[in-house]
Amino acid sequence: MSECTHDCSSCGESCGDRSKPQSMLTKPNELSHIKKVIGVCSGKGGVGKSMVTALLAVLAQRQGLKVGILDADITGPSIPKAFGLTDRAGGSDEGIYPVTTKTGIDVMSLNLLLENASDPVVWRGPVIAGAVGQFWTDVIWGDKDILFIDMPPGTGDVMLTVFQTIPVDGVVLVSTPQQLVEMIVEKALKMAGMMNIPVVGMVENMSYIQCPDCDCKVEVFGKSHLAEIAERYGIELTAKLPIDPKLAGGVDKGMIELFNGDWLDKVADALYELEPIAHE
Repeated sequence: MSECTHDCSSCGESCGDRSKPQSMLTKPNELSHIKKVIGVCSGKGGVGKSMVTALLAVLAQRQGLKVGILDADITGPSIPKAFGLTDRAGGSDEGIYPVTTKTGIDVMSLNLLLENASDPVVWRGPVIAGAVGQFWTDVIWGDKDILFIDMPPGTGDVMLTVFQTIPVDGVVLVSTPQQLVEMIVEKALKMAGMMNIPVVGMVENMSYIQCPDCDCKVEVFGKSHLAEIAERYGIELTAKLPIDPKLAGGVDKGMIELFNGDWLDKVADALYELEPIAHE
């Protein structure tokens, strides 16, 4: 056997190194320096992943961190709307430049590349997954303390691509009180486990309505089972978001950065303290 050059592509030997599982992780743009990556996901659409992503990003920015949001929901991008972004992303020979919000959060979303925000994206799964990969490899994120990835619903091509090719340090799962949703969210939870990505916490959106007169909480979608799921899977951190017209109105008006509320503070604190995974 000749001396090993550690370049398997030019070697015909069948050694131990060749038989080891090869990492599929890709590097970001050479002008990007990202300390921590957090995915926000669910097994079902319409549960509020984008809103939770936006709220966590705003909380991180308020802590003085350098924050970015990668909108991986290619066919249903809503992050630009929540932040009131209307400018189109630009670029150069070095890569694509994200669009910056009023408070300094960098955002990349397919809607920032379309001529009309309402134009549909009629692409097949592999093409969509490829676009998400380019948002990681081609976008110039600069120096970021934390990059949030707003995942599309389900456990298909995009989530698999993100988990295999991007060094995700942890995920936050989003659910609503209905048992049907909770069952589907468990699929995403199990997928994260299969990919060895830790679940930092769970957020139950539309959990209750706060009565303005007596201050009691009304569970309009039924009793919450969030604590039961968290205990079953050993997830210590949970949070509940209310049905709040002011919060919904802030998203619709592109003013999410002005929100007030402490619902996600503990989850946000846990993300700041999370140690990044040492990727080879």
